[in-house]
Amino acid sequence: MRAVMKDETQAVVNDNSHNGKFSHLLASQDRDYLLSPTGAQVKVSDLEGKVVGLLFGANWYPPCRVFTQALVGIYEELKSRFPQFEIVYVSSDEDLDAFSSFYGNMPWLAIPFSDLETKKWLTRKYEVEGIPCLILLQPEDGKDEETVRDGVELIYRYGAEAYPFSNERLEQLRKEDKVKRENQTLLNLLSNQHRDYVLSHTHSGFKQVPVASLVGKTIALYFSAEWCVPCAKFTPKLISVYEKIKQELAEKGEEDFEVVLVSSDRDKASFESYYSSMPWLALPFGDSEMKNLVRHFNVQGIPWLVIVGPDGKTITVHGRSLINLYQENAYPFTNAKVEELEKKLEEEAKDLPALVYHEGHRHDLNLVSDGNGGGPFICCVCDEQGSSWAYQCLQCGYEVHPKCVRTVDRQNSVLITN
Repeated sequence: MRAVMKDETQAVVNDNSHNGKFSHLLASQDRDYLLSPTGAQVKVSDLEGKVVGLLFGANWYPPCRVFTQALVGIYEELKSRFPQFEIVYVSSDEDLDAFSSFYGNMPWLAIPFSDLETKKWLTRKYEVEGIPCLILLQPEDGKDEETVRDGVELIYRYGAEAYPFSNERLEQLRKEDKVKRENQTLLNLLSNQHRDYVLSHTHSGFKQVPVASLVGKTIALYFSAEWCVPCAKFTPKLISVYEKIKQELAEKGEEDFEVVLVSSDRDKASFESYYSSMPWLALPFGDSEMKNLVRHFNVQGIPWLVIVGPDGKTITVHGRSLINLYQENAYPFTNAKVEELEKKLEEEAKDLPALVYHEGHRHDLNLVSDGNGGGPFICCVCDEQGSSWAYQCLQCGYEVHPKCVRTVDRQNSVLITN
């Protein structure tokens, strides 16, 4: 999620007399330099001929700090190979101390905190509506259509491989992604020339399980980490669902489902501690395939659950939502199964009251669906995603799953249903 930028209406007068594209964009009447991490002044004209990223962010917004941390590694890798690359920080920090603290962790250039007018002008020019935002500019493009505006997503998905961030390079990467999706198999997803196994638990440590033994099964790839608070809430739910699915399949004499942890833990001890609570398989800690999987499935946050079918093709990248909505009934997560469950929900919704008074909320809640004001939402009771039917407060936007509603008599505050 990105923070929404405040609308700025104050006019700014940039000095158009500067020669060069970046001098026009980044200098002002009173300033022809940018700050460097050492505090030195770097001439804006030194950027001419370079690929430049404009990073809009702020210290007060956590996703900006997370993205900046990821961007630092990409920047340092690119600068070592391509000196003609640069980033300029455009701050939305609330005061100089916040700016200095945040910028102190950045290895690139910045517009001085005091130059509010240039920062406002750039925000309006590039229609920046939320942060973090990374606008990527080519040295010679004079056309807005050549400007790449989704730099945050590109960095998360492709990293340094996206350089020089031209439309031609991005189109090439998209074509490569399409070929990989079309040729996707479980073997090329989970193994490489150095490793053809995943891990399982034993009493004495880890056991190697051949990836080939998983071919023909429905596989859930669970992107998660011990440090992630939403993961701590979702993992117990997934364990319960996993065990129920495995039990149902065992009773039928089938063994067609498995989960593989793809960890984002920061050290091996955290990985082993977290994985010890799980009954399924895992990629080894720090395995090189993890980054490839994050990119391949465009993982934008954790927890993230990707379902791969018996044929090795992706069924859905929205496994977490399906688990939250349907629990073990979501298996095998196919479109046909989801359609069947949605029809069942439609039938059940016919018996739901159109209006309820929910325990702990001061307004009536209306029953809504995708077709009459509903849609994807985060349940205010269980904090998990929902879609289709919901109880929604039309006054303040409060929404809950029908299964999470605790209806009370408004007059007597007596609990009626769960």
